[in-house]
Amino acid sequence: MGRASPLLFVLLALGFFFATYNLLTLVIQYKRSSSGSGSGIPDPVIRMPTNLRKLGESNLKFHVALTATDAPYSQWQCRIMYYWYKKMKDMPGSDMGKFTRVLHSGKGDHLMDEIPTFVVDPLPEGLDRGYVVLNRPWAFVQWLEKATIEEEYILMAEPDHIFANPLPNLAHGDNPAGFPFFYIKPTEHKKIVRKFYPEEKGPVTDIDPIGNSPVIIKKSLLEEISPTWVNVSLRMKDDPETDKAFGWVLEMYAYAVASALHGVRHILRKDFMLQPPWDLEVGKRFIIHYTYGCDYNMKGELTYGKIGEWRFDKRSHLSGPPPKNLSLPPPGVPESVVRLVTMVNEATANIPGWDSLNSG
Repeated sequence: MGRASPLLFVLLALGFFFATYNLLTLVIQYKRSSSGSGSGIPDPVIRMPTNLRKLGESNLKFHVALTATDAPYSQWQCRIMYYWYKKMKDMPGSDMGKFTRVLHSGKGDHLMDEIPTFVVDPLPEGLDRGYVVLNRPWAFVQWLEKATIEEEYILMAEPDHIFANPLPNLAHGDNPAGFPFFYIKPTEHKKIVRKFYPEEKGPVTDIDPIGNSPVIIKKSLLEEISPTWVNVSLRMKDDPETDKAFGWVLEMYAYAVASALHGVRHILRKDFMLQPPWDLEVGKRFIIHYTYGCDYNMKGELTYGKIGEWRFDKRSHLSGPPPKNLSLPPPGVPESVVRLVTMVNEATANIPGWDSLNSG
């Protein structure tokens, strides 16, 4: 990346601009579908079989796995994520086991000694058609086949996740736990979904409104689902109608469909994750997902789709890590955003060699 041309960074920036634009077209729907409070959820479980509700949470350890590239943009997020994993791992209430960064760049990088890493191959050149996320299911297939994984369960996570509270095993037996995304709506895309989930498999309502992350799932189940997930992802990307309809969430739909094809239903947990700035408080939720930009004026008012006088957006740091000691938001900004920036600042202040990320 250090030798990449300016044109490459321009293309990356344009790509992230359009991704951000697509995200912002969904925020009004999100605000309508969310209460906005992380602490006022009367029952965080949207769907769980009745007999499992009586059992409480599982206490089996799960392996934390995230897929990543060797780009600086991915690296600095992984470092922050791993810092908070280490802080939360042994706290009361945590069922976290070991950690693996599944690096699908085909070669190691200079974080190999800092973060436990397993290197796998990317898809053959051109197969992802510029949609790098298609490498995620293929990375899991390789990792599950070749790595030694001691835990019975796996948490599929992402670099832009921060553990805000100790995470227990929310899965139960063959029932994985997932987060319900408001924009994953299989029933509203029935015609398209039926291309990959035929009628004889069951109603479209059997497809959960989830992506692959965050999901806690039994390892044996993920071994069964992952090859199907790869195939469905590639078929969806190869179909122009599906590619246009699903866009940047195509791989998420592919996981949801692949799971349904194997008869797997997920326990839906609203408390699994929060997404600032739309979720206003952390409360008892477990993971902060900072995929959305946070833009505010100095009155603490959110500026929709407009760069704020104060902002935190991961896409502002495509070519290298954010600086230490980011300025805190102005008064009036939601607690979730303040907590996010505070946690980023703590991590960057304590991770050795933070400012020299690109020197390796």
